[in-house]
Amino acid sequence: MALRQRSSTRQGVNRAREARPRASQEQEAPLPLPIDVLHMKIDEMVEFLLYKYSNKELTTRAEMLHSFMKDHKEHFTLIFTKVCDCLYMVFGIDVKELDPPGHIYSLVPVLGLTYNEIVGEDHSIAKTGLLVMIISIIFRRGNRASEETVWLTLNRMQVFDGVEHYVYGEPRKFITEDLVQEGYVVYHQIPDSNPARYEFLWGPRTYAETTKMKVLEHLAKVNNRDPWSYPSLYEDALREQQEAAHGRRMGC
Repeated sequence: MALRQRSSTRQGVNRAREARPRASQEQEAPLPLPIDVLHMKIDEMVEFLLYKYSNKELTTRAEMLHSFMKDHKEHFTLIFTKVCDCLYMVFGIDVKELDPPGHIYSLVPVLGLTYNEIVGEDHSIAKTGLLVMIISIIFRRGNRASEETVWLTLNRMQVFDGVEHYVYGEPRKFITEDLVQEGYVVYHQIPDSNPARYEFLWGPRTYAETTKMKVLEHLAKVNNRDPWSYPSLYEDALREQQEAAHGRRMGC
């Protein structure tokens, strides 16, 4: 794996580790792996699963054990959990178990989004994670977010306007042009603003592919909270659900 991607993977694992509770002592392996071996195994599995994702292939626990963990089977659960957290938090990829008795896994974009553009020189890194961030920020800000607010929030995640990001590349074009063209966001001038200021809203493709409740559940999962612990967001998401259900009953 390229040094750049190894660095991005480790930073992603660190982010995931900070956002998730530590494993209990009972879950930890009795003989911890050396840190360099742990990082190597995480890097290898992330690269492998990104390849599976880009090719829309399933994988199995047996396949991963055979490929990476022959000598460290007792550490599989720990490493696989960290890898899944990294894929979810950084790359916007959800690892779902399809057949628990057979340990068969699929890799799908978070929130059901169909944006599957693969970027990077090795074509193995997905930008879906940044898309998830943008639509989450808009939702949290009352369904419209000023450009200043979006960049301030992204800056806290080490994503800066005009600066090449280790995973997402240069973000401005992606956010203000690519996502607009794909219909995921609306980016326009705030009416009567002088000097001109701009804001982001959800685009029609976001409304078509996901729901506010799914986004709220994602936010709750990332922050280890319950969806109803965000009362105003929960009320908004529930209202959307009820309106959609009413529309279906009316045949709309």
